[in-house]
Amino acid sequence: MGILRKFGATLTAAAFVGVGALSATTSAEAAPQVAASAQKSTTAPAPVGLPPKAAAKTTATSNSKLIAKYRIDRRCLTKGRVLCINKKTRKLVYVVNGKPIQVMDVRFGAMKTPTRSGVFKVYRKSKNHVSSLYHSKMPYAMFFSGGQAVHYSSDFKARGYNGASHGCVNVRDKKKIAWVFARVKTGDKVVVYSK
Repeated sequence: MGILRKFGATLTAAAFVGVGALSATTSAEAAPQVAASAQKSTTAPAPVGLPPKAAAKTTATSNSKLIAKYRIDRRCLTKGRVLCINKKTRKLVYVVNGKPIQVMDVRFGAMKTPTRSGVFKVYRKSKNHVSSLYHSKMPYAMFFSGGQAVHYSSDFKARGYNGASHGCVNVRDKKKIAWVFARVKTGDKVVVYSK
């Protein structure tokens, strides 16, 4: 490891989609491998952020259990990428090709500024967004309905459910939302519901 540092190499873990094996490579080698794997693969990546037992199982039975546990709406179980957001469970589940991949806690708008329910599409992404209306930071914003977006909230991290948003879907885990932000594309489906 010390020798690698002397030569300026940075170790990176390159995850092979669908295999789950990790390989230590230099960052210059890792990016093309991950990109190539993503292009070749038509299946969803291995679950990240789910309980260890759930991540280890890839059978239809374990998928069914996760779908029931997180009360995932059937509109989320389609081909492609979906931000599946349940107001009752206060969870956002990132679903790829009908498989739950990432789960995170979320909070919603206050009574005067409620988060809209329905089926939407991500129409804009902004990594370092600042609200022009409320002048608050909205990192990793993925806009889906007017000014409403899914984004990281430092207030949610600090105060939890003691606060509310102005209609946005707040996420308190910055690493998880950054991971999802990097994978979501403009046009991906967003489903907001209560179930």
